[in-house]
Amino acid sequence: MLFIAVYSVFSLKGAKNQLAVYQESTTVQFVGKASHAAHQIAQKNQLYTSIMLAQAILESTNGQSKLSQEPYFNFFGIKGSYNGKSVVLQTTEDDGNGNLYKIDAKFRAYGTMKNGFSDYANVLSDPLYKDVHKYQSRTYEEATSVLTGRYATDTTYDSKLNQLIASYHLYYFDYPF
Repeated sequence: MLFIAVYSVFSLKGAKNQLAVYQESTTVQFVGKASHAAHQIAQKNQLYTSIMLAQAILESTNGQSKLSQEPYFNFFGIKGSYNGKSVVLQTTEDDGNGNLYKIDAKFRAYGTMKNGFSDYANVLSDPLYKDVHKYQSRTYEEATSVLTGRYATDTTYDSKLNQLIASYHLYYFDYPF
């Protein structure tokens, strides 16, 4: 019995150390900050929270990009202006054949995280993205495949999103709390 207790203590310490490394991850920290707003807005709009979070992670480099910082809060690389507010920044594009090039582009500036996520949901209300919604796609994988070539020029966009969703178990956010 003593052996089991000692083994359990060491197992718990090992697990705690592994989790500590995981918790220090900038991705995990970003998900912690963004998940509430993302989940609330995704549920309201019949979107996959997992995809919303994966896109925000990928597009904003875990919320570290200049575009995702205050006062812009543009986690998705959405171009244009929002209520007359925008910022011009350099971005990398894919020509559709896997060739990358840089351009200066005008991106929306939101002022708050909630506005950024809400406008993302609004962008996805366009009929072009109807198959991204839960009522049209049975899985997040089906939905991410729709985004490739439509939302992003990156020819491997869906694979990148699916890898983030699986690696960080973001699919758990797709269910109501």
